[in-house]
Amino acid sequence: MSETPDQTLSEAWWSTAIIEMQPGMIRYHGYPIEELIGRISFPAMIWLMLRGELPDEGQAELLGTALMAAVDHGPQAPSIAIARMAMTCGVGINGAMASAINVLGDVHGGAGEQAVELYNRIAARQDAGEALDGAIAAERAALAERGVRYLPGFGHRFHPLDPRAPRLLEVVDQCAAKGVVSGRFAAIGRALEDAIAQGRERRVPMNIDGATGVIYAELGFPPPLCRGLFVLSRSVGVLAHAYEQKLEGGRNKGPIPRQYTWRYTGRERRSLDPGT
Repeated sequence: MSETPDQTLSEAWWSTAIIEMQPGMIRYHGYPIEELIGRISFPAMIWLMLRGELPDEGQAELLGTALMAAVDHGPQAPSIAIARMAMTCGVGINGAMASAINVLGDVHGGAGEQAVELYNRIAARQDAGEALDGAIAAERAALAERGVRYLPGFGHRFHPLDPRAPRLLEVVDQCAAKGVVSGRFAAIGRALEDAIAQGRERRVPMNIDGATGVIYAELGFPPPLCRGLFVLSRSVGVLAHAYEQKLEGGRNKGPIPRQYTWRYTGRERRSLDPGT
């Protein structure tokens, strides 16, 4: 079948190596969808879409572990609270999910990406011949010069010890013992935690972002994809809370109970009428 000029123009306009589709045919990176259905897991499909190849079983399981660990942190997390408030404004679940995802930025949701960037810079210094302790000290000094006060992936405003992080590192250790990953970035993360603790009365432990960052670094994901992976993960919790709020009902539910108001810091009362 010969191509029409319009078809040629369309193919020149869009190009992708991810999906090939024609009537009756769908292939992802060359794999027919009918061969993938029922044979690979959702984490394995995420890997295929992002990396272009299928992971081995251990890699897919470790990716799935990282994704499941960060799905939710309750309505005190801005993304969850916003999803629930959006539902009370009468939007659909898709609107509530979009509202939540839009606040997953550098401060809320971006620490995993930033942690992987930090781990990678330390690893690069090691590759250049620096000892681990020296590489960590150099990176901390560089961050301090830029005015960065908090290392991404460490400390938590709610948990003195984030219960997710130690368990995730245990899973990484198990995978390293099986040869699924090297364990290099788990060592970097732990060494960072030790370095931060020096001279402090209270330890600043690794949090969920630091731990999932270890996993994503171990699996070789580029830092920008790590924020997207967190979005995929947190979307599960967002969906659950949005639907629960829909079932509960309520209208215009704000961030605080309506009997409480905010602290006003503006001008005293003024009037356009003289003498009043």
